[in-house]
Amino acid sequence: MKVIATYNIKGGVGKTSTTVNLAYLAAKNGYQTLVWDLDPQGASSYYFRVKPKVKGGSKALIAGKRELDGLIKGTDFDYLDLLPADFSFRNLDLVLDARKKPTQRLQKLLKPLADEYDYVFLDCPPNISLLSEAVFEAADILLSPIIPTTLSLRTLEQLKRFIKENKLKNLELISFFSMADQRKKMHKEIIASLGKQHADLLDIVIPYASDIEKMGIKRMPLGAYTQKGRSVEAYQALWQAILQRI
Repeated sequence: MKVIATYNIKGGVGKTSTTVNLAYLAAKNGYQTLVWDLDPQGASSYYFRVKPKVKGGSKALIAGKRELDGLIKGTDFDYLDLLPADFSFRNLDLVLDARKKPTQRLQKLLKPLADEYDYVFLDCPPNISLLSEAVFEAADILLSPIIPTTLSLRTLEQLKRFIKENKLKNLELISFFSMADQRKKMHKEIIASLGKQHADLLDIVIPYASDIEKMGIKRMPLGAYTQKGRSVEAYQALWQAILQRI
C-alpha cells in the first residue's frame, strides 16, 4: 500500500481536485483505492456525494475507539472508497496533541488497511501543523500542487526547508504547477524558468480550466463526465509520472 498525501501550506491551489482525479484514475486502472478527506471543509466528500460525517468525530477516531475500516464509505466508482471528512477535524491538532507519539497516529491508523488497498490518498488541509507532521510521517509521497506565482513558490521553499530540518528522509516530495493560466505572462515566465531550478518539479501543468471547475457542479471526478481535453490529459500525465516514481 502506498500513501500519497496532497498537501500545500497555502490553500486554494487545487489540492482537492488533484486528489479526487488521481484517485479516480488509480481506481479506473483497477487499483483498490481509498481517499481520506482530512479537511474539515469536506470538499473531497462533496465531490463523491458522501455526507461529511464521522460517527464519534475526531476524538473517537484518534483515540482508537473507531477503526478506519468501519468508517469507510463506498463511492459511485468501482475500486474507489472514501473515508469522509467531519467538521470536528478542525480540532485534529488539539486531539493529536493529547495523544502519545501524535505524529505517528495516522500511520498507525492506516496500517491495518495495508492488505485492502493499493493506494491511499490523503486530502490535507493547508498550513504547517501537528496534523501536517502526522501526514508527513504516514505518507510515502507528498504531492504538492503550486500555482505559478511568487507567493506559491515561497511556500514550496518553506515546505522543502521543513522536510530537510525534520529529516524526513523517507518522504518523497513531488511538486507540479496547478491552476496555471497560460494567458498570463507571469504564469508563463515562472513555468519556463522554475523547471530548470527545481529537480523535483514535474514538467506537467494542470490548467486553470472551466471543465475542472465543473467538478463542483457535477460532483464527480473530471474523467467521469468528460473524456477529452487538456485537463484530462494533464491529470493522466501526472498519474503516469507518479507511477514511474513509485
